[in-house]
Amino acid sequence: MLDAPELPHRNAGGLSWPVVSLGLWQNFGATTPFEDQRRLVLHAVDRGVVHLDLANNYGPPPFAAEESVGRLLARDLRGRRDELLITTKAGYRAWPGPYGEHGSAKYLRASLDESLRRLGLDSVDVFYSHRFDPTTPLEETLGALDRAVRSGKARHAGISSYSADRTVEALEVARSLGLRLAVHQPAYSLLNRWVEQPGDDGRSLLDVAGDAGMAVVAFSPLAQGMLSTRYLHGVPADSRAARGGPLRTEWLTDEALDHVRALDAIAGAGGRTLPQLALAWVLRDPRVTSVLVGARTTAQLDENLAAVALPPLTADELAAIEPHAVDAGINLWGVRSSDR
Repeated sequence: MLDAPELPHRNAGGLSWPVVSLGLWQNFGATTPFEDQRRLVLHAVDRGVVHLDLANNYGPPPFAAEESVGRLLARDLRGRRDELLITTKAGYRAWPGPYGEHGSAKYLRASLDESLRRLGLDSVDVFYSHRFDPTTPLEETLGALDRAVRSGKARHAGISSYSADRTVEALEVARSLGLRLAVHQPAYSLLNRWVEQPGDDGRSLLDVAGDAGMAVVAFSPLAQGMLSTRYLHGVPADSRAARGGPLRTEWLTDEALDHVRALDAIAGAGGRTLPQLALAWVLRDPRVTSVLVGARTTAQLDENLAAVALPPLTADELAAIEPHAVDAGINLWGVRSSDR
């Protein structure tokens, strides 16, 4: 194990979360050699990144990332399960047919069973509804999460990408079931601030989650790579955008990249890299419990972790950042996941 300082933790939703978590959405499928995956996960755990975040559709193909983590839990991480937070989700397409995605109880139950089989576990620490499903009553979706918790297959339940209004509704339904929603996982970054927008009752998603005592685990804090330094001078041939990944080249407009370059200059003036600035900015709000990073290499992960050891952003830095922390139209999950 590496001799490294322990990461700070924030407590919310009945769990203690490292302020930096490892998301396995990217780089954990069939196109990435297992040894590369192994090296990154073991390095993360040794650095104190004890939260490994998964979903049934992470790969490709679906369940591939969970299968990789299962191999590690059976071998390299054998005996360390109780040190880790293992979380997974269901909501996006995992197999063909009407019960291969969305929010039905049949799909959620089957998906969790398959996730546990791939992971080689009896339970996960959090099982999420990955997206709001307007075709399924919330009582059915949250009822399936409730049964997962009561059966012992999940320690806690969570939701991901639900809007502020839908989160209010979900909390009401969960309360009627006697279920505690422990955590919300939304996208949040300098270029995607939708969680700050008020809902029908005037409260933002951050307000709703904070009032309910939910953890907030922010994914895509680097805006799918836009807030790395990869795109400051164009689109590299080996980048995610060039390969047709979730980051679309049409988002890399001159206007958006002008803001990114300005943020890079602010970061440099404060002795930070652009990714470190982006992570510090998301974590500036105490209602954000953890940021999920999707590092490809151990060096990238170490750069991200170094952000935590740096001083907080100053009032002057926050004021300089504000004109450039603008919506870049990259919220894939807003309309897709919640109809309002």
